[in-house]
Amino acid sequence: MNLFRSLLFWIVLALLGALAAQFLLADPGYVLVRFRGTDYTTTVAAAVIGVLVALLVIGVLWKLLMLPFRSWRRLRDRNSRARLGEGLDALHGGHYARAEQLLARAADEGHDAAFARVAAAQAANARGDAAAAQAHIDALDPRHAGARAIALAEQALADERPTDALVALDIPAIQPLPPRGQALRAQALAATGKSAEAYGLLGALRQQHALPDALLDELQERWAAAALRDAADANALADTWDHLPKAVRSDPDVVLAYADRAAALRWDEAASKAVESALDTRWDESLAARYGTLPAGGRAEQRRANIERWLQAHPSSPALLLALARLDRDEGRWPQAEANLHRALAQGAGADAWEEFGNAYAQAGDTDRAQRSYANALRVARGEAALELPGRDSREEPEDGIAIEERDEHGIPRLRGES
Repeated sequence: MNLFRSLLFWIVLALLGALAAQFLLADPGYVLVRFRGTDYTTTVAAAVIGVLVALLVIGVLWKLLMLPFRSWRRLRDRNSRARLGEGLDALHGGHYARAEQLLARAADEGHDAAFARVAAAQAANARGDAAAAQAHIDALDPRHAGARAIALAEQALADERPTDALVALDIPAIQPLPPRGQALRAQALAATGKSAEAYGLLGALRQQHALPDALLDELQERWAAAALRDAADANALADTWDHLPKAVRSDPDVVLAYADRAAALRWDEAASKAVESALDTRWDESLAARYGTLPAGGRAEQRRANIERWLQAHPSSPALLLALARLDRDEGRWPQAEANLHRALAQGAGADAWEEFGNAYAQAGDTDRAQRSYANALRVARGEAALELPGRDSREEPEDGIAIEERDEHGIPRLRGES
């Protein structure tokens, strides 16, 4: 294709030359030049050819004159590119001091100065010299304001200064931000407690492929949970929750954040319903444990029905057994509560079960056992063995729990060794 274009150019030039020659031969014209009393005469064709020859000679002489300078410039650029490559290789290999030196020299020589300066700042940061890194960033040419802002934001976030990162990225001259800048801005917003704004940038980050999809999914759940915890009131909480995708509203951390904030706002029924919906979608022991601590209010029967239904599918869940024991205690069914607490202990409920034992004994007025139960809760939390309760019959099962029972899919206890 290039050969065809070159050939076409010369053909057109030859045709134009032929037309010009034919035009001049028809009337060669007359040119008179008077210089210092002397007259010089010639034809138009000769004058044109003379001017062209003179321009050609001047061009050749200029090229010969500039040849040493061009050779020196090419050599300098070649050396600068070599330093840039060696500096990047040293940075990749962990030779940070050498990398910084080579990259700084490459930047001083003007070859890919912005890129070299940023890489030099990264090398300085890697060896722990924040002052040198800042100096490299400050040395960036004002024409590269975007690169400077991103480098400043990266350093600020690394130093846990998210507000400074936002200041660097919010400069009007660098808007709209490139994908890397958008990702840094979202991280800075989340770090300053503005998780709702960070969550709002996820759509743009996905569209621009600013971060890997797996990381974006993780950030979506993390920022959604943080936005729910930071909701100022019930209306903001409901608005944030309603705009979350269905898949996110079933994530345990997100549901826990919503339940905690709703409970803090005395919105107990909404918290319970959110946890119930999540547990029906995907079982999670931490959600079950939180469900057992939420106030039942006027939904005690519904709470019991849900727990018993889930126990059919998860008969060994310590969280469910503990939640059922709390319901039994609240309704004055101490024998049932005690039995469920022993079952919860056997399944590993640990300190929480001992604390509930203490609450039950305190409610019954048994101070000695209540104090011993609370002490056991602390001991178990520290990884120590529980102590026997006062007045306990030595013929009973050991205090660290009855024999760990197993139950079938219908919740019926299975004898040890039974398949």
